[in-house]
Amino acid sequence: MLPNGPGTDLPVRAVLPELLDALEGAGGAVLVAPPGTGKTTLVPLALAATVEGRVVVAEPRRVAARAAARRMAALLGEDVGRRVGYSVRGDSRRSAATRIEVVTTGLLLRRLQQDPELPGTAVLVLDEVHERHLDADLALAFALDVRGVLRPDLRLLATSATAQAGPLADLLGAGSGSPAPVVAATVPVHPLTVRWAPPPRPVPPPQGLRVDPGLLTHVAAVARTALAEHAGDVLVFLPGTGEIEAVRRDLAAGAGVDADLVVLHGRLPAAAQDAALTPGPRRRVVLATAVAESSITVPGVRVVVDSGLSRVPRTDHARGLSGLDTVRVSRAGAEQRAGRAAREGAGVVLRCWSPGEHDLLPAHPAPEISTADLAAFALAAACWGAPGARGLALLDPPPPGPLSAATDVLRRLGALDGAGAVTPAGRRMASVGLHPRLARALLEGWRSAGPRAVEVVALLAADGLLPGGGDDLTAEWRLLRRGGGRRGEVWRQEVQRLQRELGGAAAGPPGRDGGTDDAVAGTVVALAHPERIARLRPGREAYAMLGGTGARPAPGSAWTGAPWLAVALADRPAGRADARILSAAPLDEETARAVAAAEVVVEDEVRWGDGDVRSRRVERLGAIVLRERALESPSGAAVRSALADGVRSEGLGVLSWSAAATGLRERIALCRNAFGDRWPDVSDAALLAGAEEWLGSELAAARGRADLRRIDVTAALRRMLPWPEAARLDALAPERIEVPSGGRVRVDYADPAAPVLAVKLQEAFGWAQGPRVADGRVPVVVHLLSPAGRPLAVTSDLASFWQGAYRQVRAEMRGRYPRHPWPEDPWTAPATRRLNERRG
Repeated sequence: MLPNGPGTDLPVRAVLPELLDALEGAGGAVLVAPPGTGKTTLVPLALAATVEGRVVVAEPRRVAARAAARRMAALLGEDVGRRVGYSVRGDSRRSAATRIEVVTTGLLLRRLQQDPELPGTAVLVLDEVHERHLDADLALAFALDVRGVLRPDLRLLATSATAQAGPLADLLGAGSGSPAPVVAATVPVHPLTVRWAPPPRPVPPPQGLRVDPGLLTHVAAVARTALAEHAGDVLVFLPGTGEIEAVRRDLAAGAGVDADLVVLHGRLPAAAQDAALTPGPRRRVVLATAVAESSITVPGVRVVVDSGLSRVPRTDHARGLSGLDTVRVSRAGAEQRAGRAAREGAGVVLRCWSPGEHDLLPAHPAPEISTADLAAFALAAACWGAPGARGLALLDPPPPGPLSAATDVLRRLGALDGAGAVTPAGRRMASVGLHPRLARALLEGWRSAGPRAVEVVALLAADGLLPGGGDDLTAEWRLLRRGGGRRGEVWRQEVQRLQRELGGAAAGPPGRDGGTDDAVAGTVVALAHPERIARLRPGREAYAMLGGTGARPAPGSAWTGAPWLAVALADRPAGRADARILSAAPLDEETARAVAAAEVVVEDEVRWGDGDVRSRRVERLGAIVLRERALESPSGAAVRSALADGVRSEGLGVLSWSAAATGLRERIALCRNAFGDRWPDVSDAALLAGAEEWLGSELAAARGRADLRRIDVTAALRRMLPWPEAARLDALAPERIEVPSGGRVRVDYADPAAPVLAVKLQEAFGWAQGPRVADGRVPVVVHLLSPAGRPLAVTSDLASFWQGAYRQVRAEMRGRYPRHPWPEDPWTAPATRRLNERRG
């Protein structure tokens, strides 16, 4: 089946014998071959010539699947659908004679779920696995399971355009105990000139879906330069359809563009995609997304203009938002793009960034499993019998947090039960070729609205929502009904596909029309995204969404002030607390309750707020407050917990601390410092954290802030003291210490490591050894005071003071306080609180 002739003398041909031997011997292999070597076309043809069954080739994109099938059929001199065919979502051309079938990885996953044995398939080829799409990772894991249990004869070939084949080879060879063989093919490199073309002025980095218009203007200018200075067609890489349209308008409106402007992206109708891959009569500027990075060849291209941006799926788990993000291309991706210019001859790449910026780019794109919404992945794994992806041979495991969030979403949609097992509804969702959210909206929406629900789901599934084009989903739907150009054609094809998936059910039950278009659109969006059901916050322009995230419509939006919304699309502007509503439909409370019935709860809420205990009965829809009223008799336990929260939030100062309470706390702290954990921790942090325990009986009798002020803190602290240590507190940390004069002086325990005794100097005459507490473990620092109560000396060594510093103190003080005794010998002088007697 491998032909000879024009277009077949490609580099991979030289390694075909080695590759076929590797597959025959090991049952699995990795082929490393850069673009242009023939791995997508010649390898399947060679495999079909050596095996009895069918060769199934899985491509990451529909446009690549159709292009590969057309190219292989052309090499055989046949039309597509005979020996070489393809099957993609909504389109299939194959027959009983088909030996090679090219499919998308998404379609392959559905086939594996429906019939894991893949009857009639001899070889499964997973192309472009280096792109690390989630479907491809999962399809490889399922295929390895099939080969290990059901089909040991099934041969697996993974192809990659990059040399990072080690982990892939380990995975493919895991069952045999050694890595799978790796076969490499190199391509004679045509000369490629790299030119740097950064914007003349810095432009802000992309945020979410927004790309600075200044960068797009610059990309259009670089494309004009490429046309003027170089021969051949120009391929311009842009992140998405909105940017493609902006650059196309710029080029069409300006002078110096003597070329046809062609667009290429995944949302085009099949005929338009095929036309973009066909040479034209004139020079062309092909404006493309990442679909042109690999798997396909855009003929005639000699110049690549790279914006340096890519769009990838990202999920904001903190806000419950998922969608696409615009990011900088990786260095590996930039090399892939540049290589498009040198596929057929010498080429030039113009990069719209600087060499310094290039060095800072990530080396490789992040695998989709680490960034994307994992709901579809988790449902597929659960249907496969591997809930939580347990036991699956994956290149990278799913992150635990996002996987848990995806599981929660599936439970909310009814696809999984409480134990994580697939429900019958979940299996039906997995069978229709949609994200589980949209599958749920399709299957439940048609029951109330029939064909119109299918139309709305098709709109969401086809990514027909263009940010910046208005946020009225119903208006977008009506526009597509009236025509909608190419987008309308894509939408109608998706409607037809979904109707085929549903069969006769798509006609809708008799007598149920779902109400107005607004009502149908709102219901379908709410079914798909129940966590984005939104209610206007009283007195504000912002909305509260069921999932807990705030959201705001754009200024001037038709939805400003609408009581309820079902948000179809939102993004997450950097630095803002609320999401931004990009597309929505109106909703009413009754529908919101019906769609998310499991999220309706009524609970008594007793909490600390605005400085006191607040009690209310609240009816909620998720995080949305529906109704609330004052609660007359809240439970004692709830009040106690709220009061403890009040103490924690406002601090210990909310209590009344008497001198006795403060002193007791300081004495306990000294004992803990001296004797360790046998004594309670009375630090601020410990008392705040354990407020509900040490204030237990007092909080049980309190009802509000005023009662907190009446609590006997001293009694509460004494209950914390351990037994029998509590009986020794006065001995270990006495409140007062007797001094030589006979007086009893209060000890200051503010510093538990160094308690202080402040005593007038005359009361300490003859005191050779300062006091100690805590069974003698802690010395007391003595502050010797003047008759006026001012410090004269601070010491823990009284003997040294009397022998030394006292002489200077006596010399300075005896004239100032002549009625107080200042003896030359403080050792023998009687300690006293009295003054000297007056003479004559």
